[in-house]
Amino acid sequence: MLMAAAGVVAVVFARLKWPKVLGYILAGVFLGEHTWGGSLLADAQSVNTVGQLGVVFLMFSMGLEFSARDMHKMKSVTIPVAALDTVVMTWLGYTVGTRVFGWSPVQSLFLGAAICDSATTMLAKVVDEMHWRGRPFARLTLGSSVCEDVITVGVIALVTGFAAGDGLSFSAAATSIGGLLVFFLSVIVFGFVLVPRLLASVAKRGDDESLLLSVLGCCFLVSYVAYRFQFSLALGAFLVGVLGASSDVRLRIAALSAPLRSMFAAVFFVSIGLLVDPAACLSHAGAIAFLSALVMVGKFANCAAGALLAGESVKTAVQIGMSLAQIGEFAFMVALLYVACTGDSHSSMFQIVVAVSLATTLLNPFMIRWSEPVGEWAESHVPAKVAAWIEDYRGLVAKLKTVSAASGERRTLDRALLALGVVCALLFAVFTACGLLSLYDYTRFSGFFERHDSSFFLFLANLFAISTAPLAAKLAKTAGDAVARMLVGREDAKWADSVRNGISLIVTVALIVLLFAEVLMLNINLQSADVWVRCAMIVVLFGVGAFGWRFFSNAGRQAVARFNEAMTADERREKLAKMMTLSLPEGTLHKLSLSMGSVAIGSNVVSLNIRAKTGASVVAVERKGAVIRNIGPDVDFRVGDTLVALGEPRQIAALKDLLGITS
Repeated sequence: MLMAAAGVVAVVFARLKWPKVLGYILAGVFLGEHTWGGSLLADAQSVNTVGQLGVVFLMFSMGLEFSARDMHKMKSVTIPVAALDTVVMTWLGYTVGTRVFGWSPVQSLFLGAAICDSATTMLAKVVDEMHWRGRPFARLTLGSSVCEDVITVGVIALVTGFAAGDGLSFSAAATSIGGLLVFFLSVIVFGFVLVPRLLASVAKRGDDESLLLSVLGCCFLVSYVAYRFQFSLALGAFLVGVLGASSDVRLRIAALSAPLRSMFAAVFFVSIGLLVDPAACLSHAGAIAFLSALVMVGKFANCAAGALLAGESVKTAVQIGMSLAQIGEFAFMVALLYVACTGDSHSSMFQIVVAVSLATTLLNPFMIRWSEPVGEWAESHVPAKVAAWIEDYRGLVAKLKTVSAASGERRTLDRALLALGVVCALLFAVFTACGLLSLYDYTRFSGFFERHDSSFFLFLANLFAISTAPLAAKLAKTAGDAVARMLVGREDAKWADSVRNGISLIVTVALIVLLFAEVLMLNINLQSADVWVRCAMIVVLFGVGAFGWRFFSNAGRQAVARFNEAMTADERREKLAKMMTLSLPEGTLHKLSLSMGSVAIGSNVVSLNIRAKTGASVVAVERKGAVIRNIGPDVDFRVGDTLVALGEPRQIAALKDLLGITS
């Protein structure tokens, strides 16, 4: 029933040229149990679970459009916009709840958490339908919404601690946010080292099924880990999408996953409509209308102001503000969390929050569509003096972004310390994961492993620590040298060289000691109670470190090289595209599509002897969104392939005859 309704809605709304998202939500309201006194679905309880697949596919596909370089470029805009909007809307929600609705402080705090985050999933779907993904404001909007998702996790930790009677538990929030950062860094670092290489290896076999299932396996594994640590499923899927974007088969993956994304996204938005109770919404119509207006005006003002402060133009700021003036899936989660934490199942807050989310979601596609003309109107009607101030401010921000005030030594020190921070976070993540694995019941194993499973996992964690030791020592030495040059300078005198060496040694040793202290404390918390087990592990680890240091050093260098390769994937693709761009005479480059009747299906350039028989050269094959270059005997032609051929008209005509192409 659900898919039948979604299919009808998709056809009707596509013909009317209306956003299909609106139709999906309205279809959910129509099918819901609140509308007819009973659900029209055969298994209504499973819809929410299946709807989560839509979140995963949408966020994964959105991550494929981003890259590490994109996220780094946008941070100066997305972080201020997200931080300002989240803080102000949380305060507004609390104030309205206590002063206007007369709710308790706990209920009001949950209201603030519910309205502080924009709907990333909704934005991704609407932007896709409008084909606006490539527009600069759309990328900034999606990036800001993802940042809001991350910040909202900390806000939820605060309010749940308050609801539990612990007051405003900043320690709980700090722990949650710290865990989130560790999770984020672990996925990014390990993912950049492993995932692009894995996808490239699978893609070489030319099996689309294996490629799709391997990347979706990574996606759902990371989403599952995020779920187990009580983070957002959407965040895990988005991060894997970013990892897929760093591979050379990004376009191929996007083409393969598009049908799944379309299907499950429809299920997700229909499941949102199923939550709506029209009768309850009518009874609280005044509160819903007031809160909807507050959300749209408040989030528009916050996000537009944040974008202006970040140095964006008036038009872009207005577009970002209008696009983020809504709330979505996080609002449902917070409302349900309030009921779970307080047991207040009769509260009106749930239906009010759901209705406000629905109202702002229904209006958001029109807001995004109108954002361009409204932004142009606002930019053209800004007073001349104010416009001059804005331009002067934007010039100052641009100068601050492009001209770094830090010295070369300071930049080197910052990079080394940042890398050491990442190493510390990864060590913490690995030891924590091994500690969690040791908590499982391994009674089906007998003997040593049954009694000392924690020691086994601790041994694996220490192996990782040993593998990072050469890299950590190199980073510590780099930081020490940078500090020495900052304090003493680059004077060539003998005394200066001696002082620099002394300072560098002190800083290097201090950093290494701090890293060793971290590993030691992690070991103390996870170590076995048996003395002989501890002694045996120390002996084994020292032996591995002494005799296997060269292996671990090489492994660390390879991992760093793979990480840097993934981080610079966009730059490599741009350089390759420039190298492949040739200045050719007009009419020498042709594209030929292979149909079912072509005699070339199943053959290749060598078996057909194309060059010798026609004089033309096949330089590439376009297949399902991907481009295959270096065409050789290992690339067999398939139905639907488009051959990119180079040659004169008579040579191309001969090639068509050879391939059996009549048009």
